[in-house]
Amino acid sequence: MSEQPTRPDKETRATEREEAQRAASADREPTPEEESQADSRPLGDGVSEHEKEMAERGANQQGEGRLP
Repeated sequence: MSEQPTRPDKETRATEREEAQRAASADREPTPEEESQADSRPLGDGVSEHEKEMAERGANQQGEGRLP
């Protein structure tokens, strides 16, 4: 790794600005086969309980970073 800092050119900065404005999204929609496979799989042991615990923990979050 070079010890000299680099300076991005105007094209690089423009591309980075465009990417920063782009909303995050999936690269593609699932295929019907993928959807049916996902829907047919049973949940693992404790998944529902874990989801409830995380929802409760988030709702009762305290401390730094909490919005008033």
